[in-house]
Amino acid sequence: MSPTTIAYGYLAIAIICEVIGTTFLAKSEQFTRLVPTVIMGVLYAISFYLLTQTIKTIPLGIAYALWAGLGIVLTSLVGLVFFKQTLDTAAVVGIAMIVGGVVVMNLLSNSVGH
Repeated sequence: MSPTTIAYGYLAIAIICEVIGTTFLAKSEQFTRLVPTVIMGVLYAISFYLLTQTIKTIPLGIAYALWAGLGIVLTSLVGLVFFKQTLDTAAVVGIAMIVGGVVVMNLLSNSVGH
């Protein structure tokens, strides 16, 4: 398996851990509930560790843009599905722009190792 494939695998897991960690951040009720707070901290630590492994191969700007952009999109979906939060038109347009940016970057940028 190529180093780039492994790096993208690390990045995918980092994003998932960050999104789940952020879900537990909401469940921690401002750090007043111990178990969700600890789970959040562990997942954030794993996410950042995997992000550091990712940037050994993928440029920092690309890795971070993917990590943050996809994290925003997935966290918004978690809020929508699990917390019954609503998204207005401007939020949906903004999320679509983030997705578009990630797609453009991955398909058209020479900065991304393909």
